[in-house]
Amino acid sequence: MTDHLRTESPVEPIDPIRLTRQLCEIESTTYHEGPMGDFLADFLARRGWEVEKTPVEQPSESLSAGPRWNVYAGVAGQTPDLVFSTHLDTVPPYIPFTEDAEFLYGRGVCDAKGILAAQIAAAEALRAAGFRVGLLFVSGEERDSAGAKAANDSPKCSRFLINGEPTDNCLALASKGALRAVFKSTGKMAHSAYPELGDSAIHKLVTVLGKLLALPLPFAEGVGSSSLNIGQIQGGYAPNVIADKAEAQVLVRLVGDSAPVRAALLEAAAELAEVDFTLEIPFVRLRAVEGLPTMIAKFTTDIPKLSNWGEPLLLGPGSINVAHTPFEKLAKKELLEAVELYIKVARHLLG
Repeated sequence: MTDHLRTESPVEPIDPIRLTRQLCEIESTTYHEGPMGDFLADFLARRGWEVEKTPVEQPSESLSAGPRWNVYAGVAGQTPDLVFSTHLDTVPPYIPFTEDAEFLYGRGVCDAKGILAAQIAAAEALRAAGFRVGLLFVSGEERDSAGAKAANDSPKCSRFLINGEPTDNCLALASKGALRAVFKSTGKMAHSAYPELGDSAIHKLVTVLGKLLALPLPFAEGVGSSSLNIGQIQGGYAPNVIADKAEAQVLVRLVGDSAPVRAALLEAAAELAEVDFTLEIPFVRLRAVEGLPTMIAKFTTDIPKLSNWGEPLLLGPGSINVAHTPFEKLAKKELLEAVELYIKVARHLLG
């Protein structure tokens, strides 16, 4: 079910810095995006947008977190030619907002609440100039793109999608994909003084992980190599117990087809561990715009899950190098420049 909200538009222009402050004061780590969606739906409706607030399903382990939403805003009765989009959620933990004369600090300032504020400011300027634009803000990007997947079932027939992530105000020529895999080894528990009576799952898993770290990974011209990270390891009971279970979470950043990577992971695990592929987001190449600097996004975005929303571009203020860290920050000057960049790119695409 989708709720529709609409009120009259005020005259007061958007202040992206003030709006970023308001957004960052709302905690919205993944699965807890509900209050953020509520605030935006009301904020945009009061500014004259027709707003749709659409539920995004919670996984069973997060049902107690309450409802969460995607928020779409457009002009009533109008099909947008271009939609700005980014995500409502942040990674944990929540870091309170602070600022000084030059920078904004706190969880979400660059990934992606400052981006969200810049997109609203740009969209309002374009709307006032007669361009047909919309705004799409989704839940769950930092975990599994659940909101983007839901939104892709109800596109608005837009020609272009400008997705916002921290790219230092450079247009991304490509965005790496992601392949997430869980490796599970099993064995037989025993007293560690008699290892011959047991079969260590941890020893098996360590062998597999060593093979993974030694794998030659694919390379793409102009993009670079794939990368592999062993992000989590669990298993065992005590130093004097032979472990009968062990598990590791692995993430590969893709620069092409996942098939050879899947094959290599399965070969490394052969007879030592079972492999469960839990998430895949494909690698994508993106267009440039003449006159704007470019970069390669080594991270993954919602773009592959929003394929029905038009030709994608990737652009936003802030550095990915401080996103997901305790030191997340965004220069106020860069935030204001992003508004003008979004307007410039939209005019180029629609002109």
